[in-house]
Amino acid sequence: MRSRTRGTGKADRAAAKAEQKADKKAQKDAVKKARNALGVAKVVAPVVIPAVAPFAVHAAGAAREAYDRYQARKFGVAVDRLHEFTGRGAALHARIAGVSDGLSELRAAERATADDREFAVDGLATLEQLAASVRAAERMPTARRKAAHRAVGAELDTLENNLLHRLGL
Repeated sequence: MRSRTRGTGKADRAAAKAEQKADKKAQKDAVKKARNALGVAKVVAPVVIPAVAPFAVHAAGAAREAYDRYQARKFGVAVDRLHEFTGRGAALHARIAGVSDGLSELRAAERATADDREFAVDGLATLEQLAASVRAAERMPTARRKAAHRAVGAELDTLENNLLHRLGL
């Protein structure tokens, strides 16, 4: 029995030594591969980057344009007016601008009554106050800002419904 344990110990030590040797060789090979890759990159990069850069810039521009179109569609405005609506209240500002355009059209319409024109003037004054509220809410803590945005949204809903009713929709 004694001879077996001795032989097993020598075999274990030999296996451990062989494993360490294999690990060192693998590390050296990895370092060598990294150096080779770096050398290849130094030669290839100056050739590839000028060829690939225009495609990357074009792809980035196309992605930005698609995102702008998505945002404009989400806010219900034209892409060229998107820059007017920024911040956390951007969607509300876009809605306010839309309702304002509608009220201006109602006021200028030939079939508008005196009551409609008065509604449009009052509505525009209300929209100015709502826009100021949204701008003020930008600097509020999150909970208060969200509550202010909900209140402005509810007021806009009411104003939009009244506008649509007066326009006959």
